[in-house]
Amino acid sequence: MAPSSLPGHPREGQSASLLGGKYLLLDELEGSSLHRCLDITTHEELVCKVVSRESSGQSLLAAHYRVDGHPRINPIQEVVVGQKNIYLMFPPCHGDMHCYVRTRRRLREPNARHLFRQIVSAVHEAHCKGIVLRDLKLRKFVFTDESRTEVKLESLEDAVVLEDYADDLLSDKHGCPAYVSPEILKSNTQYSGRAADMWGLGVMLYTMLVGRYPFHGAEHSGLFAKIRRGQFSLPDSLSSRAKCLIKCLLRKEPNERISTEDVLVHPWMVGSHRERGGHRRSSPDNSDQSVPISSSLTPGSESEVLLTSSYNNISHAAFGDNIRSQQSNNNTTSETTNSR
Repeated sequence: MAPSSLPGHPREGQSASLLGGKYLLLDELEGSSLHRCLDITTHEELVCKVVSRESSGQSLLAAHYRVDGHPRINPIQEVVVGQKNIYLMFPPCHGDMHCYVRTRRRLREPNARHLFRQIVSAVHEAHCKGIVLRDLKLRKFVFTDESRTEVKLESLEDAVVLEDYADDLLSDKHGCPAYVSPEILKSNTQYSGRAADMWGLGVMLYTMLVGRYPFHGAEHSGLFAKIRRGQFSLPDSLSSRAKCLIKCLLRKEPNERISTEDVLVHPWMVGSHRERGGHRRSSPDNSDQSVPISSSLTPGSESEVLLTSSYNNISHAAFGDNIRSQQSNNNTTSETTNSR
């Protein structure tokens, strides 16, 4: 059924399309590939993902069917098939993790732990069902409640559905510069998709707790050089368990990184006795003090790109100014350098 154009729109000056005689496709959400969508019968606002009927759309549907029903992965509420596109309806969200961290500069460890558990749960389910997420980043996770305590993986866009669950070797180089793993930057090589996802989780956790990306540089070539070396700094104010988990995720060698199963039982993830007893708010201590940072996350810093086979061949124009240069030196915060 092909969507027919409508002249009006709830927002003046904009156009809308009617899908399946039931949904109004509205404007695109800021910083997202999703659209606002209105059920004209119930007046419920949803979000809609528009995908091609070609292989990309079929792959996305196949991925969602494998993990259907998991509480930490956004479910498809309805599918509308058009002549050229497929329209996937998802529940509404209340902002994403990237904007949340950018607004708060950084998260206190109990809050970060509560949200990161949910993030890892979604990734664990995907890995167990033979799905590599590939482009893991904070913006991919959205809040399902206004109080911003519950998150879900927004969609499985960019995910790879493995024919053989045990064989996760990939060769494509799609990803976000700040989150890309060292092995992806190597030319003409295959890499473990699951291990690359674990690196992405490490970048996410570091960013949540510190308020900046672990790898940064004035030039993109400098950024990729640091990622290839696996060198990053950890503020002394982080707890020893948080530092341990970040180091385990951001190991330079893919086969040395821990799996989602390991992350879920890591001491930092298990939390303190007070939290296990239902008291999430812990008393102030050295592991949860405010960390002065030189610059916070900037809008548009999580843009997706298609990486070429060699990082030396990636032009600045391909990325734009998506990654803001961040100063690593901070006179008020002592830091330790790690290279794995």
